[in-house]
Amino acid sequence: MTSSRTILIEPNRLFRQGLKHLLSGTCFETGAEFSTVELALSAGEAAGTPELVITGQSVTIETDLQQLRDAYPAARIVVLAGDLSVDVLRAAMGAGADGFLSKDVSPEALIQSLQLVMLGEKVFPTNLAAMLLDISSAPSSLNSVRGLSPREQEILQSLVTGASNKLIANKLGITEATVKVHLKTLLRKIDVNNRTQAAIWAMNNGFSAEGAGTPTRGLQLVSA
Repeated sequence: MTSSRTILIEPNRLFRQGLKHLLSGTCFETGAEFSTVELALSAGEAAGTPELVITGQSVTIETDLQQLRDAYPAARIVVLAGDLSVDVLRAAMGAGADGFLSKDVSPEALIQSLQLVMLGEKVFPTNLAAMLLDISSAPSSLNSVRGLSPREQEILQSLVTGASNKLIANKLGITEATVKVHLKTLLRKIDVNNRTQAAIWAMNNGFSAEGAGTPTRGLQLVSA
């Protein structure tokens, strides 16, 4: 079983110890644990180089996640949240989180979600996905997609399902290099930094996953 070096960051000692016990014996066994992001960052080399960081939700979630992303650029970051709201989800995903899960998630769903995250997926709860889709179902202004070419809109539609560049290229009959060029221009036009932010932007501006194909690497929905 391949091991992923894991760091836990959680202020609640009882919850942290319970999570550590849960992950014991799995490929996500804890290598280091801290009560705050500040302590984790100040530990420096003592914390090692994690492949996975699991952190509790904080009031400064965007700042904390950005600091973690800067310190561990190659690591996957998963937020275990007590407040499941669309706004907090947007903040977390926008700041570089790879997963956003409820602290009430079942042990089985948690392990499955961590496995998906380590495969490159973006994971968040189904109820938040429903909220996002409810928002996106409202009539959108034509101005929201003004400036996007038909091809860019097709790519944006595919991003909602989490389709990889290869899958998008095969679907549209173009090369992966061409997809990358379109994607770079698309991100600039809608003023976002990555494909996850673009997918969330798309759902908030009238795009849906319907008819866009089967998700591969990207946004995955997990029930508690």
